[in-house]
Amino acid sequence: MSQKFNEIIQSETPVLIDFFADWCGPCKMLAPILKEVKEELGEDVKIIKIDVDKNEQLAAKYQVRGVPTLIVFKNGEQKWRQSGVLQKEEIVQVLRSNS
Repeated sequence: MSQKFNEIIQSETPVLIDFFADWCGPCKMLAPILKEVKEELGEDVKIIKIDVDKNEQLAAKYQVRGVPTLIVFKNGEQKWRQSGVLQKEEIVQVLRSNS
């Protein structure tokens, strides 16, 4: 996962990583919002979901202390990060400002 993950975050296209857990209520609320974001932005963004329970080392590497945690990467650099549920418009604005 780590090699592939590193390739993904090196992308020139903004990459939104959603660190989530199956047992997390707010994560379940965020899932359809992220689907709408992807529908609106299409190929202008990559959205990847990472289960913190199955990827503990990756979650630890990025100091994910709560879920959901969203992190935007571009060209391998962390551009933005936020924990909790956000509205679609807020996420779209963040991604557009980092495109």
